[in-house]
Amino acid sequence: MQKLTKKTEKIKREPLIHIAKRDNLSFGKKAVIYAISLISGLLLSSIVCSVFSEVGTVTDFFRAVFKGAFGTPRKIWDLFRSTALLLGVSLALVPAFKMKFWNLGGNGQVLMGCVSCMYYLGGKLPDNVVIVFMIISSIAAGAIWAVIPAIFKALFNTNESLFTLMMNYIAQGIVMVCVNAWVKGGSGIITPIKYANIPNLVNEYLLIIIVFAVLCLFMFAYLKYSKHGYEIAVVGESQNTAKYIGINVKKVIIRTLLLSGAICGIVGLFISGAMSHSVNTSSANNMGFTGIMTAWLANFNPLMIALSSLFISFISKGMVQVRKDFAFTNDSIANLVIGLVYFCVIACYFFITYKIVFRKRNSAEKEDKK
Repeated sequence: MQKLTKKTEKIKREPLIHIAKRDNLSFGKKAVIYAISLISGLLLSSIVCSVFSEVGTVTDFFRAVFKGAFGTPRKIWDLFRSTALLLGVSLALVPAFKMKFWNLGGNGQVLMGCVSCMYYLGGKLPDNVVIVFMIISSIAAGAIWAVIPAIFKALFNTNESLFTLMMNYIAQGIVMVCVNAWVKGGSGIITPIKYANIPNLVNEYLLIIIVFAVLCLFMFAYLKYSKHGYEIAVVGESQNTAKYIGINVKKVIIRTLLLSGAICGIVGLFISGAMSHSVNTSSANNMGFTGIMTAWLANFNPLMIALSSLFISFISKGMVQVRKDFAFTNDSIANLVIGLVYFCVIACYFFITYKIVFRKRNSAEKEDKK
């Protein structure tokens, strides 16, 4: 009887509401949760915009968002090109993150890919030759910039988060030095370079989209089916286990970050060599940090990252039109709205991973009867 009383008291002390980890949800249920979060985020954003604007309503918000992303054929092409570039940066971060190497240096690696040799060789050699040098130098620059913190992590176990983050600022400084050296007038702006530009495929968007679509498929196969992908997964789970079964952890870390930086270098190559034909400290457009979120939302699945990149690019492009139609004079409201949407999407991950459990009030009485 005393044991039953203690058991009853224990049940009575349990909270009425508690959080428990879910079993694995089916894809359909996950899709429903994500859909609800997206709709909630957009609806909340539409209310915020209509409150702060004198000319727009909730209906106008949704119309403007879709108009900004899909309003014209050019906007559609631009949306998919932006998606492809963001997808590229996200894919670059995935192998490092699966290895639990927290690479926060995507911006710097992209910037180093932007700073290519075309400025010095353009006009002195045939364009095709310069383009080959651009490809090699951009990939190499991105890879080197990523492998530096990887070497220190592998050999000295340094904090890779701080190391890669600080490498972003050094990369910005290098770009600034290069721009000041190339622009003698002191304006700090390089006019678009007219030689050694990466040629178009049908139009200025298609080549970039195809390259990163192929890269997405490659990364999916690489991580899921290759020996390297297996080693990355094992190192991410436990370095001690990896060492026990004969995996060279230091080699895996360095090799993985070389791949990560090389992909960022490809992104930088297309930004400077195919789009802006120039370079400045904001060329990366903070994609290194946005890519962290897209990769995390997709649970580091390369195929799902394509969808999360499309959604984030859709919101960003749509808010440009919202700002115009709602007569917002600065980016503050637009940034607030994007933040709200992101928050709702990230919050849905909680409901996918955990569930809220309500304790029945009469559970203690049932235990007593037993």
